[in-house]
Amino acid sequence: MQLSEIQLDALGELANIGSGNAATSLSSMLGVPIDLSVPHVRLLPLTDAVDAAGDPGEDVAAVLLPVRGELNAHVVLLFGTADAGAVCGLLGVEADSEMGLSALCEVGNIIGTAYVNALGSMTGMELEPASPQGARDMLGAVVATVLGNAAQDNDTTLFVDTDLVVGGTQSSILFLLVPEADGVGELLGRLGLGG
Repeated sequence: MQLSEIQLDALGELANIGSGNAATSLSSMLGVPIDLSVPHVRLLPLTDAVDAAGDPGEDVAAVLLPVRGELNAHVVLLFGTADAGAVCGLLGVEADSEMGLSALCEVGNIIGTAYVNALGSMTGMELEPASPQGARDMLGAVVATVLGNAAQDNDTTLFVDTDLVVGGTQSSILFLLVPEADGVGELLGRLGLGG
């Protein structure tokens, strides 16, 4: 599938609004300001998408929020070690504990659901986020697994990433939206940009 610049821009604007809603929800939860970068939307071969997420050998805490309904997708939040520590510190728990991973899953659930609800509202799609799943692993393993599941029989994926900066510090969360192949066409169709 090839996407035009207009289609990529439209998907980027959806991601921007969804990310804004997610940042607002996270800011309310943590009681600190959240800044976000402009989302980057790219159609990439799977191997390039893994590299685009960052250093594949970096240890991360990951939260995966599957999305089902009229759009099948995965929302993924990736926390580097220091970033997980900063967010967990705001919540009063140790990042490398089970309680810490549970807290990160709750953060992922709140902002992922806010993001998905914004997408549903803007497109008129019925979307249902599932329960979040947390894991600690190397970045490359996490992203390869998510992208492999999303891409299924395709060798390319739509890769949308936004960086959320927590509390004016250097701690940040990489936020990814990875629609499955049929989901991209459905989103574009709802925006009047299919075909």
